[in-house]
Amino acid sequence: MMIGGAGMLLAASPAQAADISYKTECIPPAISGLPPVQGTTEVRLTAPAQAKVGDTVEVVWKTVRAASSNPDVLDLDKDTVKPTGTIKLAGAATGDLKMEGPRQNPAIPKNSPMLLPDMKGSLKLEKAGELTLTPDGYNINVSKPLSTDTKCSPKETVQPGATIKVTDGGGGTSGGTTAGGTTSGGTTAGGTTSGGTTAGGTTSGGTTTTGGGTTSGGTTGGSGGATDFPGREVVVNFACKAPGPQEGIASKVTINAEKKGGSYALTVKTAKGVMDSPAPLPAGALKPSMNIVIGGADKGSVTVRGPGNPEPLETGKPVSLPDMTGTYKPGASGKSSLTPGALTIDVMLGGSKINIPCTVKGAPEASLVLDTAAQEGGASGGGSTASGGAAAGGTASGGGLAATGAEDNGALRALGLVAGTAILLGGAVFTFTPWRRLRSGR
Repeated sequence: MMIGGAGMLLAASPAQAADISYKTECIPPAISGLPPVQGTTEVRLTAPAQAKVGDTVEVVWKTVRAASSNPDVLDLDKDTVKPTGTIKLAGAATGDLKMEGPRQNPAIPKNSPMLLPDMKGSLKLEKAGELTLTPDGYNINVSKPLSTDTKCSPKETVQPGATIKVTDGGGGTSGGTTAGGTTSGGTTAGGTTSGGTTAGGTTSGGTTTTGGGTTSGGTTGGSGGATDFPGREVVVNFACKAPGPQEGIASKVTINAEKKGGSYALTVKTAKGVMDSPAPLPAGALKPSMNIVIGGADKGSVTVRGPGNPEPLETGKPVSLPDMTGTYKPGASGKSSLTPGALTIDVMLGGSKINIPCTVKGAPEASLVLDTAAQEGGASGGGSTASGGAAAGGTASGGGLAATGAEDNGALRALGLVAGTAILLGGAVFTFTPWRRLRSGR
């Protein structure tokens, strides 16, 4: 039971403090792709040794040691970490005492101990007897670049950290209720910190895909005066690395081309509502890109890119990827196929970038086949060319995709983005709820 109390805070009789250690499991944000962290939490509770019924006393929770250190993902800025926690009450009162600390910490480098500010809570004493206080679970919120939460809970029986002897001082005795401190810090999706650790390392960047452009597509020749060449809709299955969804993804993809001189302006469309937003994101924070595999007479790849989301995204709401565009300059003459390849979703927030790379599973069909004529410097749209029709991370416009570390065996979960996003990660922290999945769309 959590009941708010009132009254003047007292420190009647000398305060007592004791260090309590207990095994702890901390759950990193889903976007991080990291497994639960197993560690030991060491807590020192400070409370009056004795007080009277009717007194309101202050309890202080000092985290001597968090369950794990800040991992090798990113440095945490000064005053970005805020802890909240719960103390279990027993004896003269029962229920939960809510604890809260300020957003106040020194800068915390990667691979260093997680330093949490002290938490405090106030408790009104309403019944005589011995009151025991036992530390329980706690939450770590990191505010930048997105608000992210890591929840830590005991994995063994925890011993009391303090005991208050409550005497009958004539104040009312209405049976054992307590006053909680303020409630826990908000949980939002996005970023990181795991058990006192930042969660998150983003995954390896632009992945390559197989998928040679074979099979039929909207086959139209580049000759005969036609300039518009619509592709056909094909289903592509993706496997994504953390911090993407853990499930397989199926999305319909269409590659359309418009001939401009000896080159083709490509427009790639995906199904509407292909994913659920893992966290609230501002307009322009989420951008897709895709490698288009060139096969048949020509070889190589070209990267198409989409603009940022035009409107802010709400957690759990369907998200449609904007159309992606790029330029294909043929490097060979003959029938050349264009097949969807690796998909990458970039999330940018507060100057930090996270990449969610997704490779193609199996061998998808080509969406479009063109009758091409070789152009000087052609293939891959000015980017790199690969032999054998494999996707080479060629770029059609702009720079290449950033590569970050840490693999995961999952597939694109629901950007639960880089809360915020990984978490969001590429040097950012954010907690997202798991992407539900990319849908096949209509």
